[in-house]
Amino acid sequence: MATQPFFKLAQILVDHSTYVKPGDRVAIETTTNAVELVSHIYELVLQRGGHPHILLNLPDQDQVFFKFANPDQLAYTPTFQQLVTDQFEVYIRVRADIDPRCLSDVPAEKQSQRQKGMAPVRNRMLQRGADNSLRWVLTQFPTEGYAKEAGMSLPEYTQFLLAACHADENTPNPVAHWEFIRLQQSRMIESIEGHELIKLQGPNVDLSLSVKGRKFNNSFGRHNLPDGEIYTGPVEGSANGWVKFTYPAIYQGRVVEGVELEFKNGRVVSARAKVGEDLLKAMIDSDEGSHYLGEFAIGTNFEIDRFTRNILFDEKLGGTFHLALGAGYPETGSKNTSVIHWDMICDLRHDSEMLVDGSAIYRNGKFI
Repeated sequence: MATQPFFKLAQILVDHSTYVKPGDRVAIETTTNAVELVSHIYELVLQRGGHPHILLNLPDQDQVFFKFANPDQLAYTPTFQQLVTDQFEVYIRVRADIDPRCLSDVPAEKQSQRQKGMAPVRNRMLQRGADNSLRWVLTQFPTEGYAKEAGMSLPEYTQFLLAACHADENTPNPVAHWEFIRLQQSRMIESIEGHELIKLQGPNVDLSLSVKGRKFNNSFGRHNLPDGEIYTGPVEGSANGWVKFTYPAIYQGRVVEGVELEFKNGRVVSARAKVGEDLLKAMIDSDEGSHYLGEFAIGTNFEIDRFTRNILFDEKLGGTFHLALGAGYPETGSKNTSVIHWDMICDLRHDSEMLVDGSAIYRNGKFI
């Protein structure tokens, strides 16, 4: 794999996503698999005057943890991650898993316990991200495991990833390109933000919800890379109707297929799945907030043109929307809190439309 494309990816992360400044304390969390990218990030942080700190995990660290951790250890909040989210200015996390399904055999109860342990880190990150005191971003380095999940060879997957991030040879100035994406998505937000009633209709959905008084975030490479979505926290008691999610919902490596949810006054009143229904119901029962929606989002990245079994990519898939059960983003106005945040994706590219206060603004995967 050529070095230059990963330099462009590092450039986006340092100069666009987190815009590192002199004196910033920068945590870079990853595994030993992502050395080629992380070395560029480390160099650029130093060149921008920041103080880089690498949090390095072993490739099989999660498997070992869940195999041997006792209940107290499962519920323990990691010290260094807590320190970073409490005190640092920048947090860059690079996923680089060898086997994305390595946790698929871990019991749902153990995963739920671990989520409770990680909740202080996640919630603090969201809180400080909302007021911009912590500039955080999540990205991914290509591995054989991700490529296999997506049904591609590693070289093919690498090119797919770089194109989705606009860090390939076709993007001479990747930082400027993401600014262009921001302007495009701003116009989309103007057509939907703050309205009383959003209605989604199609073969897989008949759902209404309200975003009145809520703010849509323009997701253009600041917190995720790849990116390309607009999202908000729906009014907590407003969701009514049903949705059948087109693609499998994946949680900590476990696959849940054929998820169907029914909402009444914002709350999940029925949850079914063809595969993994035990995990689905266990996660919904994590706490009261996990019964409600924390996010409603529309994917806009048409470079992501296929389902890859990876939510970092799949939730951005052009022509889809997704809902997240659990914790919302405070900066959107969401009041929902939970130990989980679980995204589930539904296709709108065929015989589907979105109405805002009775007027169609979106049809068959695109804004009108």
